[in-house]
Amino acid sequence: MKTILITNDDGVHSPGIAALQQAMEGLGQTIVIAPDRDNSAVSHSLTMNRPLKIQKLADNFYTVNGTPTDCVALGLKKILRQPPDLLVSGINAGTNLGDDISYSGTVSAAIEGTMYGVPSMALSVGGKPPYDYRAAMQIAVCMAEKILRNSLPENTLLNINIPSGEVYRKIRVTRQGRRLWENSIHETLDPRGSKYYWIGGGTALADPGEDTDVYTFAAGNVSITPIQLDLTNHTGITYLKEHWLLESGSDDHDD
Repeated sequence: MKTILITNDDGVHSPGIAALQQAMEGLGQTIVIAPDRDNSAVSHSLTMNRPLKIQKLADNFYTVNGTPTDCVALGLKKILRQPPDLLVSGINAGTNLGDDISYSGTVSAAIEGTMYGVPSMALSVGGKPPYDYRAAMQIAVCMAEKILRNSLPENTLLNINIPSGEVYRKIRVTRQGRRLWENSIHETLDPRGSKYYWIGGGTALADPGEDTDVYTFAAGNVSITPIQLDLTNHTGITYLKEHWLLESGSDDHDD
């Protein structure tokens, strides 16, 4: 029987993780290990300044007082006796597109699984809340079956964004685009007149590239983006060597 590790960043009691567990149950044994509270936008952070606790809520259902990355690390090293066949993170309430991938705890959990050699994918649903996870559950099953059957390229995970609801236009393989935000930092005053700031919201600036995740999702499609662990800009290596001459000169040194 296949073993599927499920996690998220919205917390162990989120409707998205319940939908994901329900979708995965027909494919093998599911083990849920998720944060005890919302950990959105924590990126790939590990908790290193306090102890972590694992709480068993039911058979194969655990929560951790830490980040999504903590959950995956503890799950692989302390809870599971052997690596799972698949790690699925989500279903996140809200998209993880473009630049938002850098902040996403959902995607980072899949990155952590990939670092340990576990085929991994992250799923997010977008649109107007409350979110409808029906299409996302169907896509989750479809992609999980493909990964379990064919695996993934080495050091590669999938970041999948699905429109809320039951209907979508097409499924497209995309590249990561750009999505910056306008007016995402709000300044206001507390009752004593002191300034404070709230990060979140604002207006997303869509990437015009038709092959990007941002454009594809905005057109009503499912976006599937393969993400690699290697963050090196290989074109940048050539640029630095040729234009900055960082490797110029001889390796030979006179005595």
